[in-house]
Order: sequence, then C-alpha cells, then structure tokens
Amino acid sequence: MQHRTLAGRQVSAIGLGAMPMSMNSDNRFPSHDEAIATVQAALDAGVTLIDTADIYAPAWNEMGHNERIVAEALRSWGGDTSQIFVTTKGGITRSEGEAWGRDGSAMYLRLAVERSLENLGVETIELYQYHRPDRWLVYGEVMATLATLQQEGLIRAVGISNASLEEIEIAQQVLGDGNLASVQNEFSPRHTGSIDELRYCGAHGIAFLPWSPLGGTGGGGREVGSRFGAFSEVGEAHGVSPQQVVLAWELALDPQVIPIPGARRPASIVDSAKAADLELSDDEVDTLSRSVGITD
Repeated sequence: MQHRTLAGRQVSAIGLGAMPMSMNSDNRFPSHDEAIATVQAALDAGVTLIDTADIYAPAWNEMGHNERIVAEALRSWGGDTSQIFVTTKGGITRSEGEAWGRDGSAMYLRLAVERSLENLGVETIELYQYHRPDRWLVYGEVMATLATLQQEGLIRAVGISNASLEEIEIAQQVLGDGNLASVQNEFSPRHTGSIDELRYCGAHGIAFLPWSPLGGTGGGGREVGSRFGAFSEVGEAHGVSPQQVVLAWELALDPQVIPIPGARRPASIVDSAKAADLELSDDEVDTLSRSVGITD
C-alpha cells in the first residue's frame, strides 16, 4: 500500500468511505456482521484511513450508527490499530421525520464533537471536518469554533467538506498557515466540478479527499466503466477493473489527493485498495482527464 500525508501523518493512499454501510442511495444495507467484516477487510488490505460522519445512519434516530460500526470493527480486529486514522464530520442535523438541516453554531458543534468522541471511543478525534456550510452563519466564525475545540484537545486537526475556494481561503486565514488539514469535496468522472478546489489544495499542501470518487452509492460506482468508456479501456489494458483505474487516475492528478471510495462489501474495498499500486502513464492520465472534460 502506498501512503500519502494527511494532517501530518502518513495514511494509505486509498481510504475507506464507511458511509454506504449505514446510508446510501438505494437503502440497501449490509448486516451488522457484514459491515464489521467490510471495515476489517479494508484494514487487512492495508487501508489505514477510514472516513465516517455522525449523520451516517439508516434513520434519524440512529445518529452515530456508522461511527459505532467503525469503532467496533477496530476494537475487534486482530491487528495493530495504532496507525489507523479515523476522521469524522459534523454540522448536518437530522431530526424526527427525517428533517435535515445544518447547524454550525458553537453549541451544536461542541455537542456533536462530544457525541462523536463517545461513539468512536476515543479521547481525541484525529481529524474533524465541518460537513456542510450553515449559510445562516459567518464561515470564519465556524472555523474559530473548530479552532477552539482543537486548542482544547478534543480534535487534533481540522478539515472542511463541500467547500468553495472562498471558504477554503477563509479557513486558512482563521486556522493559520498550514493548519487546514483537508478538504473533502465530491469528485469523480461523473462530477468534476471540484477540479479547481483540488488544484488549489495541491498548490497549498492541503489534502484533498474526493468523496464518491467512483460516482456515488446508487449504482454510479458499479456503472463507471460503462458510462465512461475510456476508464474501461485502460482497465482492460492493465487487466484491472475500471474502478481501480478511476482511483489511480485521481491519485495521479495530484500528490495531495486521497480518494475515499465507499464500500458495503469486503470485495469492493479490497479491489479499490489495489488502485494505490496501479501506475498509469502520463498519456493515460491525460487521455482519461480529457475524456471527462478536464484540460490543463
């Protein structure tokens, strides 16, 4: 497994997006034992980065479901967990009747962090990411809240998700030079709209974590080869799945990129993890980029 830098630590170049085990587009979930087996299959494959969030749950009254799965999988795994890096997120709300909202207030984020600490069974969260902007609040003030939680030792590093270039710059200004650890935005062959944020992160030494890097949980990942033929063709040339090619292509775009493909079956994350060792030529990377409308 190749490695990259996140929040000053070395993590696997391919992470595990744990969300599909608790929340996905087609509402088909693995059993509890299958979910644990999927996380542990990732660990066995050399994955050391696991991404979760407090809202990843089958229903509004099961908040923290995914965090608890990750925590149990780590506790029951037979290997050394000292180098496993778990990141979670907060700032999106779910309430009775599946009413969704956003809350970036200092009170809410403190409570959310405390709940995540309990769910994960840790004293400090390695990387806490602001999940989605609360448009009623000043972004810089939300970042100041996270900086306070960091200073108190509840979180070690701060990241942001679903962020614009302006919001990235604000986070940098508030947190201080070099203290914004990561940006997690949607990016895949289906959704290349975050290419500017990806490139900005590359230029400023900020880890960029593409979410839904294969195209989503509603079949987008399974169909990426048929929807984007260039990835299937390169996969055939290398004797690998088009999904591996997608992830290898994303890794090749910039050394700061760390894809976090979702999985709800062990076989899926085992296949994805192999992408870290798939080397694409410059011509292949250029061809794949042009095929989805990305040019220099």
